[in-house]
Amino acid sequence: MSVIKINAITVPADAGDELGRRFAALHGSMEGTPGFEGFELLEPTDDRTTWLVITRWTSEQDYENWRNSEQFQRSHGRSGDDAEGGSGEESGEKKAPVGMSSELWSYRVSVTG
Repeated sequence: MSVIKINAITVPADAGDELGRRFAALHGSMEGTPGFEGFELLEPTDDRTTWLVITRWTSEQDYENWRNSEQFQRSHGRSGDDAEGGSGEESGEKKAPVGMSSELWSYRVSVTG
């Protein structure tokens, strides 16, 4: 069963659209990454300011391999921290992080319907 990683990113109320734009710009950038099954960016529909990035991986090892890869470092514009919607460095332009904070949650699929 898949390994699920959920990155809960808290952004200022007026920065959600920018977070969405940054993730839309990354569409297809994970293609060919070993073990990567897909991702979704979930936008809150209430007054919350926490957006969720949900990724699916074949295994914990595949996720860790990606986290330790140059691809991860380039797309996040820094080393070690998986959050804040990337820096924009993949386009050669350094942008400040959108998120104020983040928290990584790990799950595995237990039952499917």
